[in-house]
Amino acid sequence: MKSNPQHSKRASMLTLRRHGVREKILLFLATFILCFWIQARAQQEPYLNPTLSIDVRVKDLLGRLTPQEKVYQMMNSTPAIQRLHIPEYDWWNEALHGVARSGIATVFPQPIGMAATFDDSLVGQVADVISDEARAMYNAAIKKDYRPRFAGLTFWTPNINIFRDPRWGRGQETYGEDPYLTARMGVALVRGFQGNDPRYLKVAACAKHYAVHSGPERLRHHFDAEVTQKDLWETYLPAFHALVNAGVEAVMCAYNRTDGEACCANTYLLEDVLRKQWGFKGHIVSDCDAIADIYDGHKLVSSRTGAAALALQRGVNLNCGDTYLALTDALGQGLVTQAAIDSSLAVLLRTRFKLGLFDPPGSNPYDRIPESVINSSEHRALARKAAEKSVVLLKNNGALPLTTGLKKYYVTGPNAAAVDVLLGNYYGVNPQLVTILEGLAAQAQPGSQMTYRQGVLLDRPNVNPIDWASGEAKTADATIAVLGISGLLEGEEGESLASPSFGDRLDYNLPKAQIDYLRKLKQGNTHPVIAVITCGSPMNLAEVQEIADAVLLVWYPGEEGGNAVADIIFGKVSPSGKLPVTFPKSYDQLPPYENYAMAGRTYRYMTAEPLYPFGFGLSYTTFAYSDLRVSKKEIGERESVTVEVTLTNTGKMAGDEVAELYLTHEANVSANDSGPLFALKGFQRVSLAPGASTRVSFVLTSEQLSLVDAKGKSFVPAGKIRISVGGSLPTARSEALGAAKGVSTEVVVK
Repeated sequence: MKSNPQHSKRASMLTLRRHGVREKILLFLATFILCFWIQARAQQEPYLNPTLSIDVRVKDLLGRLTPQEKVYQMMNSTPAIQRLHIPEYDWWNEALHGVARSGIATVFPQPIGMAATFDDSLVGQVADVISDEARAMYNAAIKKDYRPRFAGLTFWTPNINIFRDPRWGRGQETYGEDPYLTARMGVALVRGFQGNDPRYLKVAACAKHYAVHSGPERLRHHFDAEVTQKDLWETYLPAFHALVNAGVEAVMCAYNRTDGEACCANTYLLEDVLRKQWGFKGHIVSDCDAIADIYDGHKLVSSRTGAAALALQRGVNLNCGDTYLALTDALGQGLVTQAAIDSSLAVLLRTRFKLGLFDPPGSNPYDRIPESVINSSEHRALARKAAEKSVVLLKNNGALPLTTGLKKYYVTGPNAAAVDVLLGNYYGVNPQLVTILEGLAAQAQPGSQMTYRQGVLLDRPNVNPIDWASGEAKTADATIAVLGISGLLEGEEGESLASPSFGDRLDYNLPKAQIDYLRKLKQGNTHPVIAVITCGSPMNLAEVQEIADAVLLVWYPGEEGGNAVADIIFGKVSPSGKLPVTFPKSYDQLPPYENYAMAGRTYRYMTAEPLYPFGFGLSYTTFAYSDLRVSKKEIGERESVTVEVTLTNTGKMAGDEVAELYLTHEANVSANDSGPLFALKGFQRVSLAPGASTRVSFVLTSEQLSLVDAKGKSFVPAGKIRISVGGSLPTARSEALGAAKGVSTEVVVK
């Protein structure tokens, strides 16, 4: 009998449907059983029960761990504990200006560029976006049970060391040379990272490198940074104190010694100041292998076991490295107690519980952040905005902005088409990195010609003597030369492949071949030559300032750097960045690099005239300051004062201005009492249309009006305090370079 195909097809469909229903039922039952099992286990094992307090859960988990398991849980790479259903976890993750080393992520400007925005609200937005992407990446990895290094939720960011000397290759990671600016930017980042959920951290931030750490890179594993109590409390500690007050979850101790004691075994810094005086409740993590440096580099103890015991006794909870394996021996030798190990590990476990790492998926709101946020169009727009605000206009003789309809543009220089100059260091990867050449090309109008030749190498003269490049500039209506340096020449030891000095910049000059090339571009050329400089630190730009018609400092601007630079050059946006670090004329103006005394350093203590002062940056429009008033002319030592000033856009283009407030304690400066010559105590970024005015207000607290004495104690001295508000440091050099003239007044402390 012949079979009916239609009947067979219908039977097959019914079978499939039955199987589908059966699979759904089985899946439902499995899910129900799993949920029931989890709930039952949570009731049985308190450390897995998210309804209990963290203290109860930590105590319960500690009671279940063996001594060896406890030691392994105190190193950055922690193994899984199968019997307790605890997966492996690596504490080491980076997010300096975007999630780093972990795949595709939005790449924002390097922190030194973010500092140039003088916009802590923007930094907070950036941090919120970075932590969203971090959670999304973590959520995706956990679904695959993939838990490698650089995939966790504990980020060793921000770097809030003071960029005290431009020779330090890692200064690019910081927010500049000023404690107040660094503190405000760092606090904004911590709050954006950690979120505002009352129970859970979005991610854990970490204030590093504590403390008194800013080079030299080649000496960091055995160097002793000696400082006075005055410099310590006036310059090196304020930002760390501010971040502790803001609730930062972790603090990283540095490689070096400070006043004789290794920072990761420093009684004064870790116990007296951080834990007791400031009341820090989070965990302390060592820089990587810094505990090994206690015996191997600093020679403070004779063995690995002694180093591990000393770091634990001084309060280091987490060892980046494996020196803490020796705690087992230290325990056996009576150098440490089990109670000390338990107490230290408890602090670490609290962080993991606050991140929700022991809770069922879906327990906290951050589990629901989708992968679609990663490098989204909204995040790219924020990266572009941040890069635009970071660009500092150092010179403009009227050459900028260019129009997009010129007949011919010539783009040249070693960094025009380079990706490295967008990234800085500690970066993520991205499929849409926009080079400066690409950004400029995208905005040139059809019918205009744009040509490109590299023209010169980054850090050495051309080997080929034939020059087809420099002559082409004379045929163009405008030449854009993208010069400067990259992470190949400055950064951390081992990372800067072309640096002969471990990432530090012991030569302050722009590579000579670049200066020679720029000179050839301009020689006999009646058309404008615009110099675009990429870097993460100050350098000698005196000849660039002399040769070029306009100079733009763009730092390492991130994935949207090319578009942002084009927006500035073609006038879509007026430049508004301000220098977060002084550009001396030469290293001869500075004390020796190894000297950590602040005398003669940074705008606050430097008496020599710099090339570019702190806070300096030009605009395509002009601004005027007027009618500066204070709420009272005489104040007591514990009183605050309100300062108001009128800011007006006197030009023809809309733009942002950063109103900067500086204090000078005149009696202390004139008496050579080593107080700061100037001290930034307030800033506000203001957007104004042409002709528009606004009233800008600051409140100065008694803490902001104080100085620090030789013993490191704060006090408000009697006498006159000069209050200056303007668009740059209130000096003749600022005005000579074209900065708007600020206004000043005085108050008297009775």
